[in-house]
Amino acid sequence: MLKTEFVYRELLFQCLERHNRGFTQRELSAQTGVSLTNVNHALLPLRRMAAVKVNPRNFSVVNPKKVLLYWASNRNLQRDIVYSTRADASVGNIEKGMPADTVFAAYSAYKFRFREAPADYSEVYVYAEDLAEIKRRFPAAGGPPNLFVLQKDGLMERYGKTGTIAQVFVDLWNMPEWYAKDFLKALEARIDAILE
Repeated sequence: MLKTEFVYRELLFQCLERHNRGFTQRELSAQTGVSLTNVNHALLPLRRMAAVKVNPRNFSVVNPKKVLLYWASNRNLQRDIVYSTRADASVGNIEKGMPADTVFAAYSAYKFRFREAPADYSEVYVYAEDLAEIKRRFPAAGGPPNLFVLQKDGLMERYGKTGTIAQVFVDLWNMPEWYAKDFLKALEARIDAILE
């Protein structure tokens, strides 16, 4: 992920999961490890679209949905895929076979976070650092891939075993599978309920 995406993820985590909309650029820089220059750069398009309101000493997110959709439309998920393979196992067994430090993404993240799945799915997306261990458990194989490993960043652990609500949304937004729309529709309804 790009450094600006760390900023968007933290902003949306605070808005959607902590119900906090007020920030300073300095605290956001400290929380994400992103320089003040990059934080300011990340906020520029959000200011232009009136998603954030900047005051002399701080800023606030006035329209989290705009921030979410901006991030989703700019996310390049394919760039972050570091490994993919065909695993001859059910989705449930692939998920159970993941190393402990794995962070689930997309369909699996939705299922684990909300204890339901709006549709059946056959692909597992995860964020992981220990690629060697995943390759040992799920070696390279021919056929259409059903396991996708995305590069995990150092901040992801602090959000838990699934991506944040916003991370799950933007990843689903960029999924090629036809049933991603069912997950997106269900997640968008949950987000709208939070923002009411």
